[in-house]
Amino acid sequence: MPREAGTPNTSQCLAAGGFAGMAVDVALFPLDTIKTRLQAKAGFIASGGFRGIYSGLSSAVIGSSPGAAMFFLTYEQVKAASERNVSKKYQPFVHMFAASAGEIAACLVRVPTEVIKQRLQAKHHASLSGAIRGTYSAEGLLGFYRGYLTQVVREIPFTCIQFPIYEYLKQSHTLRQGRPIKSWEAAVCGSLAGGTAAALTTPLDVVKTRVMLSTKGMGAHLEYSGIVSTLTRIAREEGMRALFSGIVPRTIWISVGGFVFLGSYEKVKSMLIEAGVFEHQ
Repeated sequence: MPREAGTPNTSQCLAAGGFAGMAVDVALFPLDTIKTRLQAKAGFIASGGFRGIYSGLSSAVIGSSPGAAMFFLTYEQVKAASERNVSKKYQPFVHMFAASAGEIAACLVRVPTEVIKQRLQAKHHASLSGAIRGTYSAEGLLGFYRGYLTQVVREIPFTCIQFPIYEYLKQSHTLRQGRPIKSWEAAVCGSLAGGTAAALTTPLDVVKTRVMLSTKGMGAHLEYSGIVSTLTRIAREEGMRALFSGIVPRTIWISVGGFVFLGSYEKVKSMLIEAGVFEHQ
């Protein structure tokens, strides 16, 4: 079946998504480090404070492009296939479903690099190679997927809030202006949608951080392991306020990140489509 006009093909999704992922992760990495250290049980200062705020950047860079590329590839293809068979009044559910599918696929790439990145940010290891060796020797290959379910459980509510809002804002603006939306306008829509989703899902992000930072000692159990148990334990021992640790840098980071990430994705995607790049692949 031929693609609809403006729908990117596989190679265009991969290229635009990869560029967007790299751009946002490198540009906003210090805010992500601050957020991680605020959420760590050891506390902000003990986890490094403002020192070495680029710790873990190498791991983030390795995973950012393939993770984002996998997300947008899945999202665009599932959305295009679903929109052809679903009534317009149900489009928000299409966007939720497509974005959820994208996150599940992206997390297969993203989680191992996220585990290593956060352990470097929290000063659990001094180097990338040390973090990889330490994680493997203590937990084996499954250690690199510590928090996979938690990450998916966090990302799906986030993306189910973000992408329906994002698509709605884009469509509303297009109808008001009577022309296709520009990339910088899409970036503003992405910023508003991302900031809203970030604030509402901060408790799940705190849980994900605690689970990923948990490591096994010699014969010891993990400090945090389950989603519900971690959520209730934090609330019981540290209060509800602890579940919103890092909400300010997280909201700022993802608001700015949404602008950079979705704006650059839309810009690169439109450039590739207009130039006919990868059209014959």
